[in-house]
Amino acid sequence: MATATAWRTSRATTWRTWHMTRRAYPWTYAVGTVLPAALTIALGHLAYHAIGGGRTGAGFRQGSGTTAYLAYLAVGATAYQFTVRLILWSAKALITEQRQGTLAALLIAPATRLPYLLGFTAFAVLSSIAEFLTLAVVIGALGISIPVASPLGALAGALALITAVFALSVGLGGLMIAAGEAHIAQNTVFAVLGLLCGYTFPRAYLPGPLQWLAEAFPTTAAMDVLHGSLTGGHTLTDLAPRLGTSLLLSTACLLLGLKTLPHAERRAVERTY
Repeated sequence: MATATAWRTSRATTWRTWHMTRRAYPWTYAVGTVLPAALTIALGHLAYHAIGGGRTGAGFRQGSGTTAYLAYLAVGATAYQFTVRLILWSAKALITEQRQGTLAALLIAPATRLPYLLGFTAFAVLSSIAEFLTLAVVIGALGISIPVASPLGALAGALALITAVFALSVGLGGLMIAAGEAHIAQNTVFAVLGLLCGYTFPRAYLPGPLQWLAEAFPTTAAMDVLHGSLTGGHTLTDLAPRLGTSLLLSTACLLLGLKTLPHAERRAVERTY
């Protein structure tokens, strides 16, 4: 019974968000979301040929496990912008309700919070995939070829990344409604993830303490799986330990976020009323 109710809540939330977005979709927002990744890849392509002479250094090869710099960059830039997009939808779901004046109604609704957030995230994933398919045009136009060493590993890495971002978004969403502020919190998270988690450059470039700090984020291990299965030449079996690490950290982050979310909701109501 509880499972059926949770499924109906998630489905209804996805359907509602789809209709709201379809009727008033800001196309300029979609372009602004995709454009940073496209520019990152294009500028990387220019720098690789004009400055690097089409060669990679030994440090990059050792840290990334590949010589395919442009493929590594394309995968990382796309994954990072997808992470940003997913956080903008999932973590801001509750503060959007707060800004619209509907948070109190949501809090007293019989549905639990997790199915609601899952439904919101399901829509975010589907809409983001549709948007980021346009990046394939940019990547193809630049002549960048992305090798796929392990299709199953790539799928597992993508799912692990979605799970990791969702787990982080639950706690971040609670922080946003408790503080009544979103921009500083989300932009700080974007900067930290982009710097530490190995999206567009190997973590070996970072100082030792920051490399250790990066391991606290489930997105780090998820990106290791994604990069390893696409450009690193690894199989799913090779990447299983990192996949397990990502899922374990995601579970811990999710449980922590769900544990603290009721306190954040009470704080949000106290601030409002």
